[in-house]
Amino acid sequence: MTNLWLDHDPRGSGPTVVFLPGAGLVGLDFRAAQRLSAPAVIYDRAGTGWSEQVALPRSATAVAEELHTALIGKGISGPVILAGHSLGAFYARRYAQLFPTEVAGLLLIDPGHEDIFDFLPAEARDLDAEIKRQTTDLPDLTDAQVAAARGQYAQLYAAWPDDEREALVDYHLTHWRTAIDETRNFDTEIYEEVRAGGAPPDVPLLVLTAGARNPVWEQFANADLVTRAHAGIDAMHRAMAAAVPRGEHRVVPGASHGFLQSQHPEAIADAVAALRVA
Repeated sequence: MTNLWLDHDPRGSGPTVVFLPGAGLVGLDFRAAQRLSAPAVIYDRAGTGWSEQVALPRSATAVAEELHTALIGKGISGPVILAGHSLGAFYARRYAQLFPTEVAGLLLIDPGHEDIFDFLPAEARDLDAEIKRQTTDLPDLTDAQVAAARGQYAQLYAAWPDDEREALVDYHLTHWRTAIDETRNFDTEIYEEVRAGGAPPDVPLLVLTAGARNPVWEQFANADLVTRAHAGIDAMHRAMAAAVPRGEHRVVPGASHGFLQSQHPEAIADAVAALRVA
């Protein structure tokens, strides 16, 4: 069973927004963005959050078909705006390929892309391989690490209701390996799946780029490589927006890749509003 929460705020209007979380994230991570973007849906795909547990990683097609079934089950059959973050952007694009008439717009939040290495410095392949190597067999978190992370998460989700914040923090501290598991088939399956999936529907597209430096990259690469890699991501996002008739690219200053949705929900809401009138 897939957990899906619909916010029918009477102040909202236009197509329903469906948030597709990035790797390791869940629906509640997008709660603030959901409240600002009503009517909007947040959900936990199978294998994550409070949905049924399944083997990871999964194909983009499996996730897209699962979401389609879940939306129909909630009576949401009209064209929707898909807001996919990072890994969720691949799932959103695959959904649009499979169900083009049921998509009113696409919001890609600091997304990846199957041709990402065409935009990055040559050294980025080695950086990617090193990150994968070092994160494959990470030890369990120590008590000190858990305590420190709990405090950081509590600050990050300070605006969340107490019950939602506590559940979300506990989830992330317990299931932090999910992000690693969900992305193990990027190179082997998802890139080619989306590449071969056909053209996207002719709908408005808005790409958001996180303007702050990626803290994961900074752990593994020198400042020069990180700077050039970020320039490549910006170029990739601009190219993604330029590839469609109604594409737009925006940078969100100060936003980090993993937390744009919680640090800057207003940027997401502004993008949603623009897609609704496009």
